Amino acid sequence: MKLTAMIYPLLAVLIWAMNAVVNKLSAGVIEPETISFYRWVLALIILTPFCLRGTLKHWQSIKPLLGKLCFLGFLGMALYQCLAYYAAYTISATMIGIFLSLTPLLTILLSTIILRTGLTAGLVIGSLLSFFGITWLISGGHPLILLDVGIGKGEMMMLVAASAYALYGVVTIKWKIPALISTWQSLYWQVIFGVLILIPLFLFFATDRAITADNIGLVLFAGIPASILAPFLWLQGVAKLGASKTSLFMNLTPIFTAAISILFLHESLEMYHLIGGSVSLVGVFIAQRF
Repeated sequence: MKLTAMIYPLLAVLIWAMNAVVNKLSAGVIEPETISFYRWVLALIILTPFCLRGTLKHWQSIKPLLGKLCFLGFLGMALYQCLAYYAAYTISATMIGIFLSLTPLLTILLSTIILRTGLTAGLVIGSLLSFFGITWLISGGHPLILLDVGIGKGEMMMLVAASAYALYGVVTIKWKIPALISTWQSLYWQVIFGVLILIPLFLFFATDRAITADNIGLVLFAGIPASILAPFLWLQGVAKLGASKTSLFMNLTPIFTAAISILFLHESLEMYHLIGGSVSLVGVFIAQRF
């Protein structure tokens, strides 16, 4: 890998790791429905001057894809993000980062079902290791306790969120969206549909819609670096390194998230975090490489 090309996905993953911390900081400061809505409205406002002209120019190519772009907006902009904000009320930023690192593995698993890419020994072994690692994490190092108490709501939300984002990636490939319209037009319309889908949630479930001095920084970070800058850097990485090599950088998410959480949120790093997270990462690596 070229060192200069590696900077792009590294910075993207760093921003997403910081956003996992923002998810945690938002709990109790701004409601999940409110920050989810405002971040994508902000992204839409910023993208419109750059993307509207292209939309009008290529409308005939975009129009047949609106239904698919709406579904992608639901998965990536509405469901995935909202669940992460809700989960932050009950689990740590470190745990959020670890669950996000499962996205590449879940993508591979869904690809075998939807894209029929085939089942390999590496995928089976990697999946079992990752499952064990996550089970170890959720149970705090005591897996048998899950038979009595079950899985917490926060962990379940993050598992669904990671699965939604994995499905987002797989159907994007299946529908060949990048080959039909530009990446920025695809992102722009997904943001539009994400905002439209979030309007009812914002109007009917958000009890506090105020932007205050305490939460405006969180909205700005979620709406600009996490929603616009990070995807741009990631796409640059894919263009320079290829999708498979770039996806390996997602494995750094829990490491970055844990480091930021310890420094700024003063979260403690327990032994079960190290054991479960390491086993899970090894599983993801084996599934990707073999």
